[in-house]
Amino acid sequence: MAKPSARIGFIQLVLAGAIIDVVARSAQLQIVQGEQWRAEAVKVRTRHRALPARRGMISDRAGLPLAETREFYQVGIAPNEVDDPRAMARVVNRSLDGLNYTATSLEQRLRQDRYFSQSGPFTATEVAPLRGLKGVYLTPIHERTYPAPALARGAIGDMVGDHGVSGLEQDLDSLLAGVAGETVYLRDPRGRQLESPDRLIRNPVPGNDVYLTIDGTLQEIAERALDHALEQMHARSGDVVFLDVRNGEVLAVASRLANALPGTSALLTPFEPGSTAKLFTAAALLMHDRVDSTDTVDPAGGRWTMTLPGKRVTTREIRDAHVEHTPLTLAKTIEVSSNIGIIKFAGRLSLTEQFDMLRDFGFGSRTGVEVFNESRGRLDLPTGLRNEDIRSSRAMGYEISVTPIQLAAAYAAIANGGVLFAPTLVREVRAPDGRVIYRHRPEPVRRVITPAVAARLRDYLRAAVGEGGTGEQAQLQSYKLVGKTGTSHETENGRYVDRYTGSFAAIFPAADPQFVAIVKIDAPTGVSYYGAQTAAPLLKEMLLEALASPQSVVSRDLRAAPAGDERSAERLEPVRPAASVPVVAVSWPYHSVDTTVAAGPVPDVSGTSVRAAAATLQRRGYRVSLHGFGQVTRTVPAAGETVRPGTTVAVWTDR
Repeated sequence: MAKPSARIGFIQLVLAGAIIDVVARSAQLQIVQGEQWRAEAVKVRTRHRALPARRGMISDRAGLPLAETREFYQVGIAPNEVDDPRAMARVVNRSLDGLNYTATSLEQRLRQDRYFSQSGPFTATEVAPLRGLKGVYLTPIHERTYPAPALARGAIGDMVGDHGVSGLEQDLDSLLAGVAGETVYLRDPRGRQLESPDRLIRNPVPGNDVYLTIDGTLQEIAERALDHALEQMHARSGDVVFLDVRNGEVLAVASRLANALPGTSALLTPFEPGSTAKLFTAAALLMHDRVDSTDTVDPAGGRWTMTLPGKRVTTREIRDAHVEHTPLTLAKTIEVSSNIGIIKFAGRLSLTEQFDMLRDFGFGSRTGVEVFNESRGRLDLPTGLRNEDIRSSRAMGYEISVTPIQLAAAYAAIANGGVLFAPTLVREVRAPDGRVIYRHRPEPVRRVITPAVAARLRDYLRAAVGEGGTGEQAQLQSYKLVGKTGTSHETENGRYVDRYTGSFAAIFPAADPQFVAIVKIDAPTGVSYYGAQTAAPLLKEMLLEALASPQSVVSRDLRAAPAGDERSAERLEPVRPAASVPVVAVSWPYHSVDTTVAAGPVPDVSGTSVRAAAATLQRRGYRVSLHGFGQVTRTVPAAGETVRPGTTVAVWTDR
């Protein structure tokens, strides 16, 4: 039998081992694994709650809300914290309009001691009586609302959840979306929220407010008139664009289908412009000094067989809707919209000269308007065996496709004296505190034609909407306009079909151009399909209503316009000698070049892309003339040559 001292020693040893084990385990839990278990405890006892941020408002140019975010509330009740379920049930039932519970059934739910949540949403007025009540938790939520649901809906777009999925809601999402805040609250082991104040991690940051260039009154006029026209003409769809020629601001953009659904085809869907494009061939002829006011061509009695050298089919018949028998000047060709006349005049241009003028007016390139998937249209390079055929087709407005916004920007250049501006839908961006963080400034892309040529082209358009002109039905009595009608075949599976698009491009008013309007009607039936009988009268209707409305930007600007026959911009520079007009890339925002800066070497941009080369050269103060679309092979002046800022550097590419 063991001695008592031995037993005591053994017990002490066991206790010591147990103590060591407890200490070691404690050290492991608190020192080695302390952070892990502390994090687990925090995870079990706390929950993070996001605080939604207000999304920025979208307004028209005058501040009329087109899209705004309103705050609503979800209501949650913790029954274990409610002292008087009957009184709570009566207050909730009386306050929350539309609650699907009677006071009795709500009381029964509260007595079951489980968390009750009514999703709502409820307005601030509805939840006001519940604020501060023990056991009631109000969770703010934000909902996007559209005060004028139909106004500019196609351009504004839609949202799913917290993100825009179309239109400006998507394209300006990074500007409009705020940054959510965050709080932390405590809960018991059963998951119930404890009665303790939330701990704020960070406050939500609201999004920026965006003020569009769109005028709400003019937009409503355009949409209503377009809906009515599509119904009357039994047309498939239509588009309207109003553009300020002085700064590129889009004043109205409406796209509609026959079922009155909004769309964005004015920005995204190209079409062959037909006779509205004849003016750009005329511009090339004038800029290259290939025609004067006395030159004429034979209209061939409205029917002419054109010879196509080098093709299996060697002839092509050209017809005119307006039969002429006397020789046509270029001005008369535009006035009566003669296909035969413009093709014969276009024969004085090379295909490259015609292509360069179309490209300089912005065709084949995106305009830069704030739309992510804007179409660049179609303007193929002048290559292949169909040169004669392509030149003739482009002179008539075929073998090229443009969007209404591209056509509006091009006509705006004719209206303002020859400068192509990048169109914009965004006029101003303001921070949540009201500070203006962006304000649109006119963005000149390039000078396309001289002021003198622009004035000649407007003279041609005056005749086109005068007595006997194709656009006569659009003319107003009080304020004269100038413009050009267009009619083109539609295509299906690469072939022309017996459907038409009627269009009208107008500069208004004629004496002091301030706005350009483009109207397009697709596949009208039951009436004439010509632009002169479809699009032109529709524009007249819209302008008359806009002039009669003191709230529209058209009537406001005309009242403030200075008197005079022509804009002073036309007298800024003399007529230039005939020469090729380069494509000049200008950095944004545009700053005039200070020619007093010392000369420096031209940087070597060989092997870079056109975009990168243009950016590098512009940063040095040079203007850029682009010749091609591939990788840069050389520049003139060459890399290393010393030239002054403001000099035009020609950039040549491998294709």
